[in-house]
Amino acid sequence: MRLLLLVALLATTIAIAPVHFDREKVVRVKPQDENQVSIMKNLAKDNELDFWYPDAIDHVAADMTVDFRVSGKEFQSIQSALDQNRMHYEILIDNLQEEIEKQFDVKEAIPGRHSYAKYNNWDKIVAWTEKMVDKHPEMVSRIKIGSTFEDNPLYILKIGKKDERRKSIFMDCGIHAQEWISPAFCQWFVYQAAKSYGKNKIMTKILDRMNFYVLPVFNVDGYIWSWTQDRMWKKNRSKNHNSKCVGTDLNRNFNVSWHSSPNTDDPCQDTYRGPAPESEKETKAVADFIRSHLKSIRAYISFHSYSQMLLFPYGYTLKLPPNHEDLAKVARIGTDVLSTRYETQYIYGPIASTAYPTSGSSLDWAYSLGIKHTFAFELRDKGRFGFLLPESRIKSTCKETMLAVKFIAKYILRHTS
Repeated sequence: MRLLLLVALLATTIAIAPVHFDREKVVRVKPQDENQVSIMKNLAKDNELDFWYPDAIDHVAADMTVDFRVSGKEFQSIQSALDQNRMHYEILIDNLQEEIEKQFDVKEAIPGRHSYAKYNNWDKIVAWTEKMVDKHPEMVSRIKIGSTFEDNPLYILKIGKKDERRKSIFMDCGIHAQEWISPAFCQWFVYQAAKSYGKNKIMTKILDRMNFYVLPVFNVDGYIWSWTQDRMWKKNRSKNHNSKCVGTDLNRNFNVSWHSSPNTDDPCQDTYRGPAPESEKETKAVADFIRSHLKSIRAYISFHSYSQMLLFPYGYTLKLPPNHEDLAKVARIGTDVLSTRYETQYIYGPIASTAYPTSGSSLDWAYSLGIKHTFAFELRDKGRFGFLLPESRIKSTCKETMLAVKFIAKYILRHTS
């Protein structure tokens, strides 16, 4: 009996041990032609590669920068194959575990106080939402729009006056769990908007005429898992029928061209679309909220990382949307404005041609619903740190992004009815 208990205890301990990434590497390759693309696809078949950019092997194309994670053990065979085929490669991260630990490079200024210069776990973010409402009751309110698969609350912070009929912008962060800079920006935005009302001329003018609905963490369960168990986790944590693999990519779960990509039907892939559109509690809650506020929402902005892009529809087709010129103009000026702070260079354009094709994305879905200004920011950086942007770069990233978001808000006020 004691032996059985010991075995059970050992099994539990092993099951909950966090994933370690010692000696794992992040490698960058740029296939020059279709032959080299084919070599990359074969390598992905024979080895466990975690694609950081693009997010799946099917999206790899000639002349595209490709970043992937590989174990130290498998790296030797990958290196050998790349050398044999004269494919140039670069090691962006030599030891992933060391880079994960180095991410926390900012000391807490005042213990216990919410820090906008640090990454905050889910418990801290929940406490922060309460604090924002207490501190700015006239300007900030908290709305519970539903709960996650693991029964965590989904909170939206509404910033602005009580009038529901005013124009509004919906913003979400953290749809992909490992993209920590994204929720960091949503926290920064709420804090700055509430704090600067009545002090900053532009923000006061915007909030006098417009509301913001901000979802600080879309994928709560996945975000918690990325803090406690697996830093590189991306999907939510729902169970998949007839599969041992957990989770759905919430940004492939929206009801727009949902089934058009063949690489999204495997539950074991990071890009799994789920068993049906809006099958996930998180997606359904967000979609229901947006549908119920459709009369006021004039723009939808989603924040991701990494690659420094400002994207707009479409992702599922190379066809351009009817107001393409308008979207391109906003994105062009938005990226110009963003670069004025630290000269950070962003590129912009439709998702499918600027990044890579996607189906079932929140951006295309919101656009199909009639919200004609939908954008996705792929925040810093361009790959040196990838998803592991150090805390010391949070503030500069947030400050420059804030400039672009304020520009978009002003544009929406002026140019939408």
